[in-house]
Amino acid sequence: MAINAESPKKWKKDIAASVDLFNGWFMKFAPKAYRDTRITTTKEVEAALKLTNDLRAITPEVLRRSPGVLSTLRMSTCPPLARDRLVGLAYVNKNLVKIMEAGKAPTRMAEKEVKENLERITDIIGRMLDVDIFPWLGKKSGPDDGQRHRASTIVADRLCGSVSDPIIRNAQERRQLAYIAEYLKKKGYREKPHPPGRPIQEMEAGTFCFRLSVPTKRVNIPIDCVIQPKKRRPDGLPILIEAKSAGDFTNVNKRRKEEATKVNQLRELYGDDVAFILFLCGYFDIGYLGYEAAEGIDWVWEHRIQDMKKLGL
Repeated sequence: MAINAESPKKWKKDIAASVDLFNGWFMKFAPKAYRDTRITTTKEVEAALKLTNDLRAITPEVLRRSPGVLSTLRMSTCPPLARDRLVGLAYVNKNLVKIMEAGKAPTRMAEKEVKENLERITDIIGRMLDVDIFPWLGKKSGPDDGQRHRASTIVADRLCGSVSDPIIRNAQERRQLAYIAEYLKKKGYREKPHPPGRPIQEMEAGTFCFRLSVPTKRVNIPIDCVIQPKKRRPDGLPILIEAKSAGDFTNVNKRRKEEATKVNQLRELYGDDVAFILFLCGYFDIGYLGYEAAEGIDWVWEHRIQDMKKLGL
């Protein structure tokens, strides 16, 4: 079932084609993905401003009722505060800040400690608010709708800028999975969720699903795409595909051990012949490919998706 791992003479040409494909997509679609996220985030910032009376009532009580506004407040200061910087300046519990920014209220801390932490957070943010963005601060009258929207757009841009890589990565992943679905449907496959708790060997032939949690001896592993061929493999196991995209060569080499860890956990339960395949688009260099090949992991390039037929699909 060898696909590309055993053809190193083709790697350089494929790397160049993969980089070109990613760059073409990035130039065409990444700005839209970023703008769409910024529009949504702007609305969330406007809501946060109203909750705090346009930043004139940043209190521990507000943070208790709406803990998720904390990330907006961090981006409303001059300069904007990274999470760890706020923790350091306010001398507060890092886990408390993480929990609140996930939209949850702290439950495992003593009431007195929570109160003290929130008071220090609101004090730091109040002292560092960016008056150039919020010119109404210190005045009797609040902002009109235009001023509030303008300020919200700036803060939203800061929020999106701090997570721009995940925004692009998530948009690319959605596109990759849609491309896989399109290919499979043309081959006569149907998208059908696999019931949780049922062995993956019992997956219906000729079907596929996305983001299935596959059990191993240690943990459940989320797999991007799981395909049960029309003609089942002898062991009954479906094909497991991990969609990977990258906008530079550095990060992939930092993360290349992740796939090896996953496949080794899968092999512990399902055997050495488990079909774990990468679906690659972007900056994957010879070092990365060589590492994955040495771990017994094969891949399909997005620019040559027809190689999936070698999987028996």
